[in-house]
Amino acid sequence: MPPLHRRVAEHGGNGCAGDHYRPFVGSSRSVAGKVVLVTGAASGMGRAIADVFGAEDAKVAATDRNADDLPGTANWRLDVTDQDAITDVVGEIVRTLGPIDVLVNCAGVSVPAPIDAETYDDAWGVTLAVNLVGYVQMIRTCLPHLTRERAGRIVNIASTEGLGATPYLSPYTVSKHGVVGLTRSLACELGPQGVTVNCICPGPIHTGMTALIPDGDKQKFARRRVPLRRYGEPEEVAQVVLSVALPASSYLNGAIIPVDGGLTAKFG
Repeated sequence: MPPLHRRVAEHGGNGCAGDHYRPFVGSSRSVAGKVVLVTGAASGMGRAIADVFGAEDAKVAATDRNADDLPGTANWRLDVTDQDAITDVVGEIVRTLGPIDVLVNCAGVSVPAPIDAETYDDAWGVTLAVNLVGYVQMIRTCLPHLTRERAGRIVNIASTEGLGATPYLSPYTVSKHGVVGLTRSLACELGPQGVTVNCICPGPIHTGMTALIPDGDKQKFARRRVPLRRYGEPEEVAQVVLSVALPASSYLNGAIIPVDGGLTAKFG
C-alpha cells in the first residue's frame, strides 16, 4: 500500500482512528446509455434538461401534456395528474428504451390566487395536483426500475418559493415547500435501496412562467436581489440537474440545491 494510503487506513480519512481506507468506486461522470425520464419537457427548464441529457448520449424519454415538437430520444404525451396515463407511458418507455435510471420531475404550473379569490379552490387543486401529487405518482410508478440496480436517481425540480414565500402565490408556494419535504423524506426512505433523491430550487429564470414579467422589472429585481445581477437561463439549471444525476454523485442524497445566482445566500 502506498505510504499516503497506509496513513489514511491507519488514522482514518478524517484523522480519526478506526476509519478504514476504501477506494472510491462508481465514479463515472457519464450518463451515456442511461434511460432518463423528464416530465414537463416541452419548454423552459424541462426542455433544457432533456436537451442536456441528450447531448451526453443518454436515452431521453421526454414527456409533457403538450406533445408537439418534444425533444428526446423518444417522447410521449403525458398528464402527470392522470395515474392511468402515467402507468401506460412508463410501461411504454421501458419497452422502448429500457428500465428507467433517472427520473426528473419538472412538470409544473403556477396559478396566482389571493386567498380570498373566488378561483382560489381551483388554483389550489390544479397546482397541488401537478406540482406535488404528480411528482409522487411519477416516483411511485418508476420506483421498481429505479431500485433494480441500487443506483437510481430522482431529481425533483422545486423553486426558491420552496425556501421562502411570495404573496398571492400560496398554492404554488405550498406545492414547492411540499416538494422540498418530499425530497428529504424520500431521501431517508429510499437511500437504503441505493436510490438518491435530490431537489433543485431554481430562482429567477427566463422561462414561460416569467415571460409575462416586463423586462425592466426583471432587470430591476435582479440588480436589487441577485448577486449575479441577472436572471438565469434554463440551461444553467439543466447543467446542475445533470451533475446531480451522475453516477459519480452517489453520495449526494437529500440535498436541496438553490440555482438562483446567490439570491437565497443574500436573503435567506
